Amino acid sequence: MSIKIIDPAKKTVDWDVIVIGSGIGGLVTATQLAAKGAKVLVLERYTIPGGSSGAFQRNGYTFDVGASMIFGFGEKGYTNLLTRALADVGEVCETIPDPVQLSYHLPNGDNVIVDRDYNKFISNLTSLFPHEEVGIKAFYKVCWKVFKCLDAMPLLSIEDPAYLTKVFFKAPFACLGLARWLPFNVGKIARQYISDEALLKFIDIECFCWSVMPAEKTPMINAGMVFSDRHAGGINYPKGGVGVIAQKLVKGLREKGGEILYKSRVTKIILEGKIATGVKLATGEEFFARAIVSNATRWDTFGGENVKEPLIEQKDTPVSETTWRNRYKPSPSFLSLHLGVKSSCIPTNSHCHHLILNEWERMEQEQGVAFISIPTLLDKSLAPVDHHIVHAFTPSSMEEWKGLTPSEYAKKKEQDSNRLIQKIEQVFPNLKDNIAHKEIGTPKSHRRFLGRHNGSYGPIPTMVLPGLLPMPFNTTSIKRLYCVGDSCFPGQGLNAVAFSGFACAHKIGAKLGMNNWSLPD
Repeated sequence: MSIKIIDPAKKTVDWDVIVIGSGIGGLVTATQLAAKGAKVLVLERYTIPGGSSGAFQRNGYTFDVGASMIFGFGEKGYTNLLTRALADVGEVCETIPDPVQLSYHLPNGDNVIVDRDYNKFISNLTSLFPHEEVGIKAFYKVCWKVFKCLDAMPLLSIEDPAYLTKVFFKAPFACLGLARWLPFNVGKIARQYISDEALLKFIDIECFCWSVMPAEKTPMINAGMVFSDRHAGGINYPKGGVGVIAQKLVKGLREKGGEILYKSRVTKIILEGKIATGVKLATGEEFFARAIVSNATRWDTFGGENVKEPLIEQKDTPVSETTWRNRYKPSPSFLSLHLGVKSSCIPTNSHCHHLILNEWERMEQEQGVAFISIPTLLDKSLAPVDHHIVHAFTPSSMEEWKGLTPSEYAKKKEQDSNRLIQKIEQVFPNLKDNIAHKEIGTPKSHRRFLGRHNGSYGPIPTMVLPGLLPMPFNTTSIKRLYCVGDSCFPGQGLNAVAFSGFACAHKIGAKLGMNNWSLPD
């Protein structure tokens, strides 16, 4: 039996690139390729773009779907990836600087303020651990070294030998410095300088607040970016809400000749032999392209973890994906609360972001950590007059929500949300009596609306791995099929998936002969 190979010269190929999903990783890939001249189609299963970086409106409130602590919106350097991605398609987001990244409320009444000013942060931390002043400064100095290596070079695909050669000649010491830290995790580096176990637990929660992993499993490269960029580029909130980022990327995509279709759920990646040639929608409609990009999770793309209908059938799943599934597992999802509250219950001098942990032993347990975001402290336009938004979320596993009857499910939502409100009241007393609007999201909500396997935040290691070395890049073992997002190098976080999008677009651009020879300025 002969195998039909789609010929790019034939009319059956409608697009240069099809991107499955409009998360930030997918949209950065799409816009970068469109800016290179590629004809790009994005297929989104939901009605709005952005995935967990989207937004929704209720009764005068504009709620961020996910976190509002945004990196990558500075003005200088190569690590400000959201700024660069928007600029490449002629867009810009007006942002509001956040003076404090996070206020930690920790066991034994300890409180640590991560000020935008690096020296103030170090002063805050050393006041709690004066005997570890030398170790604290030494550890965070290493983080700065990693960050400066990243910020010295254009962050594109390290799968492209031509790019690696060019960037090495541009910044040889930065390349060598970065390669040095690739195999290491934060925990190992921190213990070289710090011996106080309480302080090491703080480093754990510093990692957990964005990686949902303790320091021993969090790659040093990622930590170097986060722990330093919050003081360099800073945390900057997009005016109008986080959803504006995706909206502007979509606008830029269309202005560059690309397109996005909503309510277009991809159910299958079409293979001709071992080559990805197109996609099939739930409606039965098919689209073909010279390259296919999956912004779905690795599990939704290749199966595993009891996924019933992955985009690639089991018989076609590469062996490398089985290896990946042995190394990584889905992180928990979240129980989320989107509250509209009377402004009188939030002091005007409050910080925007908070983390509450009452017991160190519960950091990785079900609903052990509570995150709070109050974006209206930065942008009052997101809520009606004299009201604030309080977005709170806590890690929660899908297993805790399975097998419930509708009444049991509703009861658990109310009980768990009330417990979360009680935690919020540790910082903001009398909040419950001032709630004007309430939305409750569960792991089932995240799975339904975001299309993520078990509503997961992303992959976490099943064991201690050597830094970022085991993370897969954008290329897969199926020809013309690429992956992008938090299942790819360098992992989770908005700036990280933006990096993945830059890298994926660069790799495909190299294959399609669309890349500029010179590196970005």
